[in-house]
Amino acid sequence: MSQKKSIERKRGNRLGFFIFRTAVRAFGLRGAYGLLYFVGLYYLVFDRAAVGASMAYVQRRFRDHSAFRRVIDVYLLFVSQGKNLIDRYYAAAVPDAVEVDIRGYDAVQRLLSEGDRGFILLTAHVGNWQVAMTALRKFGRMVHLMMRREDNAAVKEALNIDSEGEQVKILYTDESLGGVVEAMKAVASGCIVSIMGDRAYDYSATEASFLDGSVRFPLGAFTLAAAAQCPVVVLLSAKVGLKRYVVDVSHIIPPPSGGRGKKQSETKAAVQQFAGILEEYVAEHPYQWFVFRDIWKSND
Repeated sequence: MSQKKSIERKRGNRLGFFIFRTAVRAFGLRGAYGLLYFVGLYYLVFDRAAVGASMAYVQRRFRDHSAFRRVIDVYLLFVSQGKNLIDRYYAAAVPDAVEVDIRGYDAVQRLLSEGDRGFILLTAHVGNWQVAMTALRKFGRMVHLMMRREDNAAVKEALNIDSEGEQVKILYTDESLGGVVEAMKAVASGCIVSIMGDRAYDYSATEASFLDGSVRFPLGAFTLAAAAQCPVVVLLSAKVGLKRYVVDVSHIIPPPSGGRGKKQSETKAAVQQFAGILEEYVAEHPYQWFVFRDIWKSND
């Protein structure tokens, strides 16, 4: 792990999560959301690293906004992420209270019914992935999440990130072989393997155009898809109401195939296709992309 990553600031603490849990129980979602406007202002004033990293995105997404308006955009992004965190807790505590519409459900069902193999589910730091994982239960397949170990104890405890339900298992990418062997076995047995695709960290990556800039996106999802010869289904979620989400699985990308040169070319094209899908998402939901990194100048 690089020094940069080892000193990366972790936001969130047990007291903060306790306050929001208490607020949800006492005042409901709207009451808990009300606290976020003060919390968001705190981070806007005192967390200069988060503001600077968020501004890298805001400047590209809102090119016609003034400097002052972009500060407001960063503030709204912070508030939106806070709502996302509260919704994670709320969805886990009262799952039937959250309405989820799935776009592309029939196409994915057909995909699963055509053979014994599963597929790669490519996600991003958008919307609420835990609500999306809950929606995936409708497909009736085990979901294996490939993810880095969450080392913020407060976040892990409050959101149950490491808990494994009957239909969800976690494959840690910072362990032996990055979970690749287990992922291949899972796909072969008909399961779904989920991978985040919008931050490269230290993994193999390629350049793609995103919001009029060059960004390094990881190759892992498409490398696995090529090896397993299974499709990649892009999953995006978005909050569209107080207790309503849309989960979009309508984008299905075929696995790279052919000889080495053709496969590399198709992999790069697939990554660019994914970047284009993300651009469409942030055009529609600009305050629900939570990378909080200047990925245009960073390799992580």
